[in-house]
Amino acid sequence: MHRPRAAEAEFAEELAVVRPELVARYTAELPGARAAVLTRLWRGLTHEPLPWVTGREADREGVTLRLRDGRRLHGPHSDPFATAAQVAVVRLDEVAHEDPARLMTDLGVPHGADFATELADSVASLALSRAGQPPRSQEWPTHDWQWEQRIVDGHPYHPNCRSRPGFSVAEQLAYGPEHRPVVRLGFVPVPADECLVTGAWPAQMRDGERLLLPVHPWQAEHVLKRHVAEGLDAHPLMSLRTLALRGGPHVKTALSARLTSSVRDISVYSISMSATLSEFAETLAERMGGLLHFTRTLGAVTADSPDLAAVLRESPQAYGDRVLPVAALATTELPESPAWLAEFARLALTVGLRLLELGVALEAHGQNLLVVLSESGAPLGLVYRDLADIRVSPARLARHGVPVPALSGRVVTDDVTTLRRKLFGSLVAGALAGTAGSAAALRGALQTAVRDLPRTPDLAALLEQPLPAKALTLMRLSPATPGDQWTELPNPLL
Repeated sequence: MHRPRAAEAEFAEELAVVRPELVARYTAELPGARAAVLTRLWRGLTHEPLPWVTGREADREGVTLRLRDGRRLHGPHSDPFATAAQVAVVRLDEVAHEDPARLMTDLGVPHGADFATELADSVASLALSRAGQPPRSQEWPTHDWQWEQRIVDGHPYHPNCRSRPGFSVAEQLAYGPEHRPVVRLGFVPVPADECLVTGAWPAQMRDGERLLLPVHPWQAEHVLKRHVAEGLDAHPLMSLRTLALRGGPHVKTALSARLTSSVRDISVYSISMSATLSEFAETLAERMGGLLHFTRTLGAVTADSPDLAAVLRESPQAYGDRVLPVAALATTELPESPAWLAEFARLALTVGLRLLELGVALEAHGQNLLVVLSESGAPLGLVYRDLADIRVSPARLARHGVPVPALSGRVVTDDVTTLRRKLFGSLVAGALAGTAGSAAALRGALQTAVRDLPRTPDLAALLEQPLPAKALTLMRLSPATPGDQWTELPNPLL
């Protein structure tokens, strides 16, 4: 068997043991999963600065990439903002490829073999996720975690949209939010004087002089490799490692596995900054006239290790009964209305640009950004969660008379390019584009939304320059290069 297809067969074999009734549906979903991942991969190949692509030529039939070794790769035109699978096949010279993992293997580029393994896993996991879906209920969810479990396909633009290396089929079914499980978190007791604690750690997670740290069962088995005490039942959210405790807050656990691009542990740095960032966010919310709320960090603990740490956050439902992640909007009919989409874009840009002018760039992608809806579905406001990846400009804050918080490290920067990339790449090329689903729909929404916005230098950059976006494929093919890498997408407003 050609190795890239091995993952699909291995998933089928394990599924036949743990959930035999899903095997037929899983097999039927594989072609669509390959097309979905190939569409995302082709987006990266056609729009990112890959060193082995020496030229790109567009014609009526599509796009041809000239490779450094003389070969040519041809496929259809790529809408960088499309969320539906549009690419069924591409041709490497005369050989047709409909399997993204096999294509990456045959390209033979540096680090392509490891990436091909991730792509194969993404295809198999995506087919598994789709196979396990019940008929969609027409009733709106009542719990926050129910919204998050409606998001089946993962990241709308990342080729590793469902890649979960290190997770067996049984573990994906047991822990993946799209499979709607209840996860039993464990507790690891750690002496309080050996922990870094910020905020208030609740009494129910203490045992005398010891703190009880919530631990994901996958982490306990595969990373900590130790028995953990029985803890609490929780519902996994779309980030997999963050879960909603029944009737309580959300808990972000350390999960030292690579999902899409990043290993999901919790750094000691982020724990040390969490309380300061949460307090700072509350002062920002006061300046936003009720349009933006931040979920408060209630407490954070690390046992001096990114593999053993946890963060407690309030639920976004503290700010309304209908609060859902922007990524979940695609599971509703709301974005089908151009007027609704324009109003949502106006709200999101108003908030994002106002904060950027003050000196704060949000990582406002569809997972971190949530929207508060009225009973009729109108967008009333926004909620933002997970402050660990925002960027804060002391110079801009000082210019507007905002007290500068005691922050250090990666969140602090006055670099204009970094600040704009952070916001525009996550909000416009991420949350808004993913909600719109195409360049045409995004263009229409933005053209209406920007008409009445204050003409700041940041807005001018958004209107007049290419749109920054993370180079997701390049990042997976550049394991020795730390941090984010970027590309420029055609600006839908130009």
